[in-house]
Amino acid sequence: MKFLHTGDLHIGKTVNDFSMIEDQKYILRQILDIAKEEKADAVVIAGDVYDRPIPSAEAVTLLDDFLTALLGEQIPVIMISGNHDSGERVSFADKILEKQGLYIAGEYDGELKTVAFEDEWGYVDFVCMPFVKPAVAKAEDMLARTPMTLDLLSRHVLVTHYFVTGENGQEPELSDSESKVSVGGLDNVPASLFAAFDYVALGHIHKRQKIGMGEVWYAGSPLKYSFSEANQEKSVNIVTLKEKGSISVERKKLTPLHEMRVIRGKLEQLITPEVVQAADCEDYIKAVLTDREELIDPIGTLRSVYPNVMQIVPDKNGQKEEEEYRPAVFAAQRSTGELFAQFYEMLRGEPMDRKREKLAEEVEKELGSEG
Repeated sequence: MKFLHTGDLHIGKTVNDFSMIEDQKYILRQILDIAKEEKADAVVIAGDVYDRPIPSAEAVTLLDDFLTALLGEQIPVIMISGNHDSGERVSFADKILEKQGLYIAGEYDGELKTVAFEDEWGYVDFVCMPFVKPAVAKAEDMLARTPMTLDLLSRHVLVTHYFVTGENGQEPELSDSESKVSVGGLDNVPASLFAAFDYVALGHIHKRQKIGMGEVWYAGSPLKYSFSEANQEKSVNIVTLKEKGSISVERKKLTPLHEMRVIRGKLEQLITPEVVQAADCEDYIKAVLTDREELIDPIGTLRSVYPNVMQIVPDKNGQKEEEEYRPAVFAAQRSTGELFAQFYEMLRGEPMDRKREKLAEEVEKELGSEG
């Protein structure tokens, strides 16, 4: 039995106001190709299928195309919901879709869905444990409801989406894209709870990593969703189960449509041809600017050579990169004066003096009277 393990697709996600749909379309096509090349018996998607409970029509269409392509290649799919998903929406028409080879566990109804596959060594049972808030049911209680623990001679795979900790409570390595969700608010589950499983296909953490003593794996997200992931290499897991106790986990690299990378230096240096041509200028860029003097429209200047600049971060006198300039719509929540003051301090490394504050106030009043 060979299957491909992935998760945290976050279809429909926007990063720094850039839609990831085209990037996701590109990477899902790669996952399909890998599944075909590996002659996978199944594809496992371990939650966070969408990026939000109510996905856009564009996101739904992309997932539909991906699943249809897999099923068209006679590759069954096992998919659960994650904390970003609406279990009810993900599991729509699940009983009808099972006849086509699509097995969805979106909601927990008191029992865990089990999908069985047979090979020359017998059966492999995939136990599907979708994300459920701790107030509804604890992971320990959910697992206790399945009889698989009684059959230790068979092979079992758990598909779930939780914050799993290793020996002595060791936590998985996080990135910025996870630290903005309440990972600590999820039901922290010890990996030792999964001792009866031959392999545990986890979702929720975006960096590929093994947790605990057994074959308990986060496959990681197929795309980078924050610059803290810039140095990560994204991939999927190819898991091969033979007779009981014989298992191999292989990593298959994924190549994104646009890389995420950080460039650093003075603005004038970063736009020189030799620097621009050193890598793909269409990568998603975070520019750390070391200029001490005031800059006029730095993001416009950078985008003249790097069209996909996502962030600009000043670094004057080696200060921490705490403030970021992002061309974001949420800036509209602040007044014009506040935005100008913040922008000035970001570029100059010092707050505006009273003279400039008064000038900003006058400009804001004049703009307000014109509106």
